Amino acid sequence: QEAVLTFAGQDNTIYEEMLSVFADLTSLEAQLRHMEARMSAGEMGDELFEAYSRTQTEYEVGGGYDYQVDIKRVLEGLGFPEALWQTPLTHLSGGQKTRVLLGRLLLEKPDLLILDEPTNHLDQAAVEWLEKTLRQWPNTLLIVSHDRYFLDKVVNRIWEMTAEQITTYRGNYSTFVQQRQLAYEQELKLWETERERLDKELEFVRKHIAGGKTDIAKGKLKRLTRDIVLLEEVGVVDKQNKSWIEIGGRVRTLSANEAAKRLRELKPPTNKYPTLNIKLKSEERSGRLVLRTTPLTIGYEETPLFQTGRLQLERLDIVALIGPNGSGKSTFLRTLLGQIPPLTGELELGENVQIGYFAQAHDQLNLENRVIDEIQEYRPSSEQDARSYLAQYLFRGHDVFKQVRDLSGGERGRLALAILAVTGANFLLLDEPTNHL
Repeated sequence: QEAVLTFAGQDNTIYEEMLSVFADLTSLEAQLRHMEARMSAGEMGDELFEAYSRTQTEYEVGGGYDYQVDIKRVLEGLGFPEALWQTPLTHLSGGQKTRVLLGRLLLEKPDLLILDEPTNHLDQAAVEWLEKTLRQWPNTLLIVSHDRYFLDKVVNRIWEMTAEQITTYRGNYSTFVQQRQLAYEQELKLWETERERLDKELEFVRKHIAGGKTDIAKGKLKRLTRDIVLLEEVGVVDKQNKSWIEIGGRVRTLSANEAAKRLRELKPPTNKYPTLNIKLKSEERSGRLVLRTTPLTIGYEETPLFQTGRLQLERLDIVALIGPNGSGKSTFLRTLLGQIPPLTGELELGENVQIGYFAQAHDQLNLENRVIDEIQEYRPSSEQDARSYLAQYLFRGHDVFKQVRDLSGGERGRLALAILAVTGANFLLLDEPTNHL
């Protein structure tokens, strides 16, 4: 999700980092060149020829005649044209560094490759290349991804994580959705049948208590108590497979009224995941004209990136800015923000325009703050009010006291959205807002 590996050499170029994967082959190359130089100088002998033959065989078997082609294939597939190969790693953005480390992993070809949100920071062409590469992967893959289309094309098994367990499904993501829905419908039907049975058991208990047959009622109520506790503890499916002893085996028998209350409080199974409750509202309405420009040149003095014609945005326009990696999309957004001036041309914001910015790397977040402190900087309020607001973005319980630096990429994305929603902006600039979500 975010690069957790370290570079083989912090001072490497992109190409040198890829080359580090093949250190054994480059060492063999050096040995071959040294022996060739000795032979060119007139040195002969069976021992030298045999050493050369052994080294050449080892080099060939190890892929010595293919590795440079592999490097070219991986770098170009991940959006690094040859003109960028000599770029120092220190000059790369966070997303570019992540792609370099992904490329190195693909070249290493480990027995088990674990990828956490591998399509983040990739443009469509790179995603399609990665899909093709992983479909042909010769070893085992474990992928965490929210990109359902990517999963459909790559995986042949799904592990679904819940708070209780990991459930395995065969097939791709679309097949998983169908199987999960079928399992849910079966579980719901089983739950409804079980709930109906328990209601009848309770009715039986109450009739026998009213009729003075308390001994029969007590025995039935004891079994009813166990069934209710089992449903509460393990759910209707696992209840069929769990014995009373396995979950503790001792509990106070409920009264009929307590049993009725607990039955009413039983919740049916759900197949819904927790969802964000995002409410984006602007404090002021902008004028009809939001943005107008003359022809612009976007980029930096030493590296202009692209030029635009005249651009105009009006209220309620929704625009997708598309282009390959490195084309300058983020730089263009920062130009609209006023952080980077255009090299040529002018831009004008309309009346009452207030910009809200969602940065791709979430670099607007203060890593030293706690989650609750961060939101209160933008939305001063009581702790209880802040916690209620953060719960809409799935920060609950102790989560609100985590330091921002300890949050996952997805958690940082949710926090950035929570902040964006309280700014009251009426012109939103969203840089890869679905990364990590």
